[in-house]
Amino acid sequence: MDALAHIDKNKLPQHVAIIMDGNGRWAKKQGLLRAVGHKKGTKAVREAVEAAAELGIPHLTLYAFSTENWNRPKAEVDTLMNLLVSSLKKEISTLQDNDVALNTIGLTSSLPKKAQRELNEVIEKTKDNKRLKLTLALSYGSREELIKTVREISDKVKNNLISPAEIDESCINQHLYTYDIPDVDLLIRTSGEQRVSNFLLWQIAYAEFYFTEVLWPDFRKEHLHDAIYNYQKRERRFGKTSEQIK
Repeated sequence: MDALAHIDKNKLPQHVAIIMDGNGRWAKKQGLLRAVGHKKGTKAVREAVEAAAELGIPHLTLYAFSTENWNRPKAEVDTLMNLLVSSLKKEISTLQDNDVALNTIGLTSSLPKKAQRELNEVIEKTKDNKRLKLTLALSYGSREELIKTVREISDKVKNNLISPAEIDESCINQHLYTYDIPDVDLLIRTSGEQRVSNFLLWQIAYAEFYFTEVLWPDFRKEHLHDAIYNYQKRERRFGKTSEQIK
């Protein structure tokens, strides 16, 4: 079935987040080095970005590198960092052509200086684009984000800038990396794994989850279309009953 033909453009998720999983397993199945899988995964990123922009989804967040990924073998980490830099250089035209603004969340200060410079350059060049905000989660971990948030709010309470009574959902949202991004509506994970892996734990409180067996390097526009179509068939109640939302 052509899912694209059945997607209702008036009921699109406003924020789609993707855990891009399966690069290593894809490479292993091909008898190749893991680095080849990561390189092949860049085409899937382009496909996802273009598909989201074409549909009119305003926010797309990709889990590119977690805080835990620093524990991988140094050679693989170096490959990922070099790939990040080269991909940003190659994909700037894709971002501009699709009116996509680049954004990042996470401990980006821990990235190599070259990667930081390239990121900042692309962010600056695309800052006025309006069609889609593409957020790369780099050196990101949701628990680290929440610890950072608690510390920042605690400091404000200590310095009498806010009172404990003022701490609510809005207050917490304002101190997250995603303070200017809406909560996730649809979370996609590739490769068949069914866990969230420390990704946007606060922001996915009411997200719909979509798991696919497709390994990330094989992910194409039609796979995003399938996920969106599946999402639109669900009833999102946010704690209410079916009768209340009708």
